[in-house]
Amino acid sequence: MSTQVSEEVREALHEGRPVVALESTIIAHGLPRPRNLAVALELEELVRAGGGVPATIAVVDGTARVGLDRPALTRVAEDPAVRKLGHRDLAPALATGVTGATTVSATAWLADAAGIRVFATGGLGGVHREWTDTQDESADLRLLARVGITVVCAGVKSILDVPATLQRLETLGVTVVGYGTDHFPGFYLASSGEPVDWTLRTPEEVAGVIRAQDRLGGPRAALVVANPVPQAEQLDPALHDRVLAGGLAAAKEKGITGQAVTPFLLEYLTVHTEGASLEANLAAVRGNVRLAARIAGAYGAGTAPTAGPASGSGPTRDSGPTSGSGPTSGSGAAHGAGGR
Repeated sequence: MSTQVSEEVREALHEGRPVVALESTIIAHGLPRPRNLAVALELEELVRAGGGVPATIAVVDGTARVGLDRPALTRVAEDPAVRKLGHRDLAPALATGVTGATTVSATAWLADAAGIRVFATGGLGGVHREWTDTQDESADLRLLARVGITVVCAGVKSILDVPATLQRLETLGVTVVGYGTDHFPGFYLASSGEPVDWTLRTPEEVAGVIRAQDRLGGPRAALVVANPVPQAEQLDPALHDRVLAGGLAAAKEKGITGQAVTPFLLEYLTVHTEGASLEANLAAVRGNVRLAARIAGAYGAGTAPTAGPASGSGPTRDSGPTSGSGPTSGSGAAHGAGGR
């Protein structure tokens, strides 16, 4: 694979300093210009303020770039020809020399290949409504079952089927924990109303789970850290429900199906909430980036508590004793034991 890791990211990884991967689709396709570039720079600065090194990921002229310099970041933000790339699109993009912004699946794939352990994004893709008719499911889910990366997100987009998405993640063996919450976030909303099986409350606890995954070895799968948008910055729930219902009805009336549904509904929400959904989205992303930097720092520092027996052949940064009987010691909460 034609991949270029920036010198800053490469040195940080070599020295064991915290690195946080950032996707580029939000820059190219998720925000209006010129605000998108300002947000991209802001998110990188939030990582630095948290003691980490940002690694924004994209494909530029057929080269996968892990860590973008200012010209590349500006190009991704300003060039309307930049394509949207999932992990299935990486090989054609590299072979044909195109420039594209990476989705969650492509970003997670490239970050994992580079040795980055923590990735911050807004919301995951998931199982779409009326799945039994459309069989429409985001590629994010299967990809997360194949990479050993921690994804800090605000849940999945509320326009999706949240219960079905959680069930799918469980089936795929992807661990989901709530950060400071016992309910799965609803992207624009602090809660989707769906419970999570595990709650962690500090970056050190999350780092302990990552380290326990290292020791266990076995099948690789992501750790999803579901971090709710602060209630004060969430979209008003009544407004959200009313506008989403209107958007779903409008999509059905217009005959919009398949991949066209998500962008239609996101645009509908932005317009009919007068931009409030966009602001809630950005508040969630900022919170996720801040938390990801803290988790990456705790993992790299080797100060987090670990759990379970030191077994398996996976890589480890900490050879000290383990403690606790769950995914983390001292987490204070284990919810909904058993399958969902």
